[in-house]
Amino acid sequence: MKKSSWIAGLALLALAAVAQAHTHLKEAVPANGSTVKTSPPNIMLTFTQPARVTALTIQKEGGTEQKLEPLPKEAAAHVMVPAPKLDPGKYTVTYRVLSADNHVMSGKVQFTVGDAATASTP
Repeated sequence: MKKSSWIAGLALLALAAVAQAHTHLKEAVPANGSTVKTSPPNIMLTFTQPARVTALTIQKEGGTEQKLEPLPKEAAAHVMVPAPKLDPGKYTVTYRVLSADNHVMSGKVQFTVGDAATASTP
């Protein structure tokens, strides 16, 4: 019985290590769901571990998607790229990264520039 408990414990530890091996977004500036008064000078993403950003775009609600560049050439846990001048409105930043274990992770960060009530007015 002790041996099976020991094996089960090791299996759980191994699964936890694999689950933590993938890169996840830890922080974004502007933060997800936030409202900023003015156009941010940069978009900053912080990941749980170094990853290579393979795609990064921004899109105003109802607008066209725009690539954010330059992307870092090396894997990094902290990525900062210049933001274009953003008019008041709701924006979505979409990212795709390749982690050290070659796992592709993607996600989105949404924020509003200007007064949230004004930003939703067409």
